[in-house]
Amino acid sequence: MKFLREPLLHFVLLGAALFGGYHLLNRRPQTDPQQIVVSPGQVEHMVTTFARTWQRPPNDDEVKGLIDQYVREEVFAREAMKLGLDQNDVIIRRRLQQKMEFIADDFAAGVEPTEEELAAYLAKHADAFRQDQRLTFRQVYLNADKRGDKLAADAAQMLVELKAKGAQADASELGDPSLLPPSLADEPQRGIESSFGREFAVELAKLPVGEWCGPVPSGLGMHVVFIAQRTEGRVPALQEVRAQVEREWASERRTETNRKFLDELLKQYAVTIEWPKQKVGTDAGK
Repeated sequence: MKFLREPLLHFVLLGAALFGGYHLLNRRPQTDPQQIVVSPGQVEHMVTTFARTWQRPPNDDEVKGLIDQYVREEVFAREAMKLGLDQNDVIIRRRLQQKMEFIADDFAAGVEPTEEELAAYLAKHADAFRQDQRLTFRQVYLNADKRGDKLAADAAQMLVELKAKGAQADASELGDPSLLPPSLADEPQRGIESSFGREFAVELAKLPVGEWCGPVPSGLGMHVVFIAQRTEGRVPALQEVRAQVEREWASERRTETNRKFLDELLKQYAVTIEWPKQKVGTDAGK
């Protein structure tokens, strides 16, 4: 239902959950602060966690060890708080912040996106999901170090010869040896860039299909190339990338929910920043 998706309702429910959760987790007799009660639920939780970790239930000695560890942790935690050791501790403060954000995340995760929302997200972030142009091509490599001043002339002559032979030209015996692939099939732009370098990939994308072209420079020398097929880059349909879009949509929603949750909490506080007399920051010396 639409009202369940309203942010204001989320914050009301979140506040109720925080209030109720605190009292639920802290239901223990207050008459004796020195009393430690290990409830059946806590024992069951220890046993379940052990079994999940070790893929077997604990034996009796291990159950006793789990309880002893819990009691030891509880004693130290209470005594540490009596001494104020939990105050102004950066690690503890960040952990508490993280727990609050986890609660907000749970509320954000409880709402499933509609098809309309996912389609709108894909349209808004089209570039993030755009698929690269893909090329099928052959290339003949000419080594710059080996050919020196003759590199450009040799490449131009090879291009003339290959153009004369056309698409069926056998270029396997031409050019200089290298570890570069002589051909690639349906290769995305970033794959070509990874193998041949950005300069080559950018120039290759501009060339026509169905004819020998070049010379195309790379960081290693010159190339004469024949592009057999080009598939233009495109934004895929939602059904092709639905899982990725939903994942990114959920991530953005979690971020937005946390931001709004913090904004609501900040309304309860008056924040005063008392700056030091000496200027601080990267511009302090200017």
